[in-house]
Amino acid sequence: MRQTECRDGLTEMGAEGVGKTTLVQKACDVMVSSGVSVEGFYTQEVREGRRRVGFDVVTVTGQRGHLSRVREKSVASRGGREYTVGQYVVDVPSFENLVLPLFRNLNSSCSSNRQVFIIDEVGKMELFSQAFIWSVRQTLDSPVFSVLGTIPLPSGKPLGFMEEIRTRTDVTVFTVTKENRDVILTEIVSALKDCLKQSA
Repeated sequence: MRQTECRDGLTEMGAEGVGKTTLVQKACDVMVSSGVSVEGFYTQEVREGRRRVGFDVVTVTGQRGHLSRVREKSVASRGGREYTVGQYVVDVPSFENLVLPLFRNLNSSCSSNRQVFIIDEVGKMELFSQAFIWSVRQTLDSPVFSVLGTIPLPSGKPLGFMEEIRTRTDVTVFTVTKENRDVILTEIVSALKDCLKQSA
């Protein structure tokens, strides 16, 4: 998420399963209840019983699309380039079809500066889309929007674009843990409100 020079970006960073998305949703609820326009998307697990079978992207307005699914051993590759993260096959066209229009609609839909844009998340799966990377960069560079996004904790070899976001001077990073996730909400909401004041 931005927080300087009216370009306010606040980013939550945390391990998988720590509750980043839930925290973002709670922050959004608070902002909407105070009259702020919220757009963007979340990433949600898809489960069959107790087994996680993939991830969907879900817009703030409730539209849903595939991000990834576990490749079944009995299903062969369909040919062409296949993007995978661990056991998951990433559906880049589905992701782009749902998410990219949200970025394109930002400027046309923004009637005031009191708007928060959600990007949950900027992770390995999403980064297979070069158009997504370009759109995130353009949005972070815009003086109009306050961005609330999530990135995973760095592990192994750093991914360039995540590091670019993490080290931006106009981004404030909150590290979310199981221990602090219930108390950090107030800090995040306060930072978002400060961002919106600066862009007003």
